[in-house]
Amino acid sequence: MPLDIFQLLCYIKDMKNDTLKFGEPNAKLKKLAKKLKLKLKTFSLPSGWTCPGAKDCLSKADRVTGKITDGPDTLFRCFAASGEARSPALRKMVWHNFDLIKSTLMSAWRYKKDKVQTLADLIHDSLPECDIVRVHVGGDYFNKEYLKAWIEVAMRNPDMVFYSYSKSLIMMADVARPNNFVLTASRGGKYDDMIDLHGWKEAVVVYSEEEAKEKGLEIDHDDEHAAFGSENFALLIHGTQPKGSAASQALSRIKKQKKKPQVLQQDLSSYELNVM
Repeated sequence: MPLDIFQLLCYIKDMKNDTLKFGEPNAKLKKLAKKLKLKLKTFSLPSGWTCPGAKDCLSKADRVTGKITDGPDTLFRCFAASGEARSPALRKMVWHNFDLIKSTLMSAWRYKKDKVQTLADLIHDSLPECDIVRVHVGGDYFNKEYLKAWIEVAMRNPDMVFYSYSKSLIMMADVARPNNFVLTASRGGKYDDMIDLHGWKEAVVVYSEEEAKEKGLEIDHDDEHAAFGSENFALLIHGTQPKGSAASQALSRIKKQKKKPQVLQQDLSSYELNVM
């Protein structure tokens, strides 16, 4: 019996709800894509809610209201959580992804299917056409089956690069990763000791360019260090920070410093005009 138009629309809607949603690169990641002339997409889960190893940056945005809550040890607020707090559309997307992943795992368990392979099928079938995927602008590897599913997807797509920052380091030590699955350990979590133990490449959040120099680290301004580098690097504090916090004060200083060269350039231009 042929489908009527209403049934067809419902079917199409169900198909859309059965795939994960990927995002476009932000300004920082657009720099990388433009530099390398490659197509980049992003994937996210709810920040904080899916980050079992988070500590210094632990923040969560309420699924419905967007109200943000910081963790007991938060030193600087997760920029992705701040984005979710501001954007209902972003919250809807990340929770859609998380709900679909959880239901896929539950269904695989119920019907005695291989959970890793079943979840990998979902991710693989949802992949957009691109060269690079940043896995988790928001969120993290919340359990080992989910981590292994992404590794399986990377193995199925050897011509693509999948890269991510992670504090879920307790899951990483005994898991083999292909070369196109690039992990950067994010310092400031519950399992920092594993970074030193295994000598993993790490990213460190700094409050100034001077701090990065003191630590002997280059600042990654476009994620090239994260996606393709092998050395440790720094990330300059960014996002929206709690009022009055050390992170907020550092961010204010950074913004003021960025304005200084522009003022200087304007003064030089005026001087040249006066001389002429």
